[in-house]
Amino acid sequence: MSTELRSSSHLQAPVVIVVAMATNGVIGRDGRLPWHLPADLAHFKRQTLGGVIAMGRRTYESIGRPLPGRRSLVLTRDASWHADGVERVADLDDARCVPAPGQPLFVIGGAQLYEAALPVATRLCITRVRANIEGDCFFPPLDFGAWREDERSEHAADERNAYAMSFVNYTRSG
Repeated sequence: MSTELRSSSHLQAPVVIVVAMATNGVIGRDGRLPWHLPADLAHFKRQTLGGVIAMGRRTYESIGRPLPGRRSLVLTRDASWHADGVERVADLDDARCVPAPGQPLFVIGGAQLYEAALPVATRLCITRVRANIEGDCFFPPLDFGAWREDERSEHAADERNAYAMSFVNYTRSG
């Protein structure tokens, strides 16, 4: 991709981070989600369906397949990597050039990609899992003072969802 194209910020899609994280910041354990929460999975689907999603290679491998109804980008520096049904891109700048003008790029993990995306993200869609969960992968430090909460809905634990959770959307302040 040309440097001229990549440097034209008006051609780059706005970045929306979509993440589920425990109270203690855990987002993963042993390369997988450390919980199974059908309400969160349905919320994730509603947020991203029909859009372009970007994930790191390890996140893709933990999912194991392209997600239906979404254009899936996998970020990896390995130019020889490929998988059926997904597109390989080298970095976040390349990924931001894929969505149609005005359409967002949904960043869905993992931790390294979240860290790269945070400085340019315009929105956060966070599922706050209301528990301290044991894990080995954490969301990067986040200054909530730089974000304005726009929407929140609470969901109690139930027979299908072991933990209470909040779906919270934020927009970058300023």
